[in-house]
Amino acid sequence: MGKPTGFKEFTRELPSKLLVKDRKKNYKEFVSLLPEQKLNEQSARCMNCGVPFCHSGCPLGNIIPEFNDAVYRKEWKDAYEILISTNNFPEFTGRICPAPCESACVLGINQPAVTIEEIEKHIIEIAFEKGFVTPRKPNLRTGKKVAVIGSGPAGLATAAQLNYAGHEVTVYERDPKPGGLLRFGIPDFKLEKTVVERRIKVLEEEGVKFICNAYVGVNIRVNDIMRDYQAVVLAGGSTIPRDLTIPGRDLKGVHYAMEFLKQQNKRVSEIAIEEAEIMATKKNVVVIGGGDTGSDCVGTSNRHLAKSVTQFELLPKPPESRANYMPWPTYPMLLKTTTSHEEGAERIWGVATKAFIGDEKGNLKALQIVDLEWTNANDGRPSKFTEKAGSEKEIPCELALLAMGFLHAEPTGLLDELGVELDERGNVKATEQAYQTNIAKVFTAGDMRRGQSLVVWAISEGRECARKVDIYLTGSSLLESKDSSLFFKQG
Repeated sequence: MGKPTGFKEFTRELPSKLLVKDRKKNYKEFVSLLPEQKLNEQSARCMNCGVPFCHSGCPLGNIIPEFNDAVYRKEWKDAYEILISTNNFPEFTGRICPAPCESACVLGINQPAVTIEEIEKHIIEIAFEKGFVTPRKPNLRTGKKVAVIGSGPAGLATAAQLNYAGHEVTVYERDPKPGGLLRFGIPDFKLEKTVVERRIKVLEEEGVKFICNAYVGVNIRVNDIMRDYQAVVLAGGSTIPRDLTIPGRDLKGVHYAMEFLKQQNKRVSEIAIEEAEIMATKKNVVVIGGGDTGSDCVGTSNRHLAKSVTQFELLPKPPESRANYMPWPTYPMLLKTTTSHEEGAERIWGVATKAFIGDEKGNLKALQIVDLEWTNANDGRPSKFTEKAGSEKEIPCELALLAMGFLHAEPTGLLDELGVELDERGNVKATEQAYQTNIAKVFTAGDMRRGQSLVVWAISEGRECARKVDIYLTGSSLLESKDSSLFFKQG
């Protein structure tokens, strides 16, 4: 490595952020970039590990020590080339990935881990600034046509790789603009849509075609897709949300989190909202679900100027450091305070919602909740709960947002008409080895195959699926696989 003693000399530092009072006034990103000297120091913290566990911690198999070394040497083009050899969209993962690579960082055993995610974001932003990011156009076209259904991270990665292999790729998106979850699910203050649009423009210049407002199985005939393309990739995501079927569920003011977030993303992008608007302004907001989607609802509600924001979690409060049941280098379930939490929210752990309570007009006015008592398994992991006697109470609430995750892909329409098999969880059935469904020319990747997961996993799935489709169409493939990326330095 560029500086073998760097991890002894420098500690972990993150970029500065706008003050809470200023960033809550708009929906723009508020995390700055590191000065070059600080970036140099952070990359210098990467150790000369005998076994770089960050490789296996990253679902994409990013070649992290090598790009850190290039950053330390200020060889920006080298750093960019190393990074994009495994990751099509580092500008996305550098902003919204929970960084399992950092959880697996060897330095993280007894010191703060290397700031891998931030370094990744800096590499791609510097690459755009210096003009390194140019369209990767194929040298030859195969004449094979592939349809990709869904333009989220899995669909975009699949399309990018298959286009680079020389196939003609058309991406069908049911929403008005491409990007899927990246555009309509993640708030602009975490991922500005100019970043998504910048990448879509590059893909279009490379030759990928996008058809929006194209809901395959609704306004686009499935038979036409199957007739016109030699291969079809299903990348529509896991879109059926987990519901909370308790008394009062049908009251006005109870909504799925993604309905709320999608509307706000449309407002920022000046896209018309056709359904009744959901606003948190001057309301007591309760977000039910303690994950990242719930956190996004918190940040959005604060920008709506909600009267109060509370976030519920069924599980007990997680520890701040690794427990025995989460040993290094596994991804630990630790207490996470996001930038949205910093902006103001009451967080309550170990609580269950028993009923939504309405007024005489059918509007939500309160929640009935109860505290939970958890017992742990032998390893210390929370295992089961009981309701705490006498703890039931009502709290005021005019807007409840259900952010409890997603169950599976939408079974009706496209999937039903295609006749693809589903697994026991309701996802499209396909092995990780082939990504191929029971219909020979139909493949699947991302959340539609594996269930709700991370953006970085979706990109990984898209890349691997593209390779399998390439082999199906041509008999072989020169596209990179995750396993081959580990041998980047050897060729």
